[in-house]
Amino acid sequence: MRLFPAFTLSAALALASAAPALSLDRRVTIINNTGFTIVRFFGSNTGSGSWEEDILGEDVLPSGSSVVINFDDATGYCMFDFRAEFEDGDVLERGGINVCEIATFTYE
Repeated sequence: MRLFPAFTLSAALALASAAPALSLDRRVTIINNTGFTIVRFFGSNTGSGSWEEDILGEDVLPSGSSVVINFDDATGYCMFDFRAEFEDGDVLERGGINVCEIATFTYE
């Protein structure tokens, strides 16, 4: 029965390598340097099939301003897709952003 110890070791190694992703800082400063106000902002992990709620809620992000957003959604994901909707109706989407590796994201 050598499979059980090998399986136990494999499971322990898998958990050990996943643990750092669970404890990583997922706070990102979103900077708006576009000249237009961001009226809605969405950040959904890449495993989600839809955009989650508007992170700004009742607030907006004027040009020249920034906001710190914690993208820790308790899933362990580091990869997120961003969607910014602007006052003039423009929409900018960017996929595959690693929020565990960046500290700022700038819209220009």
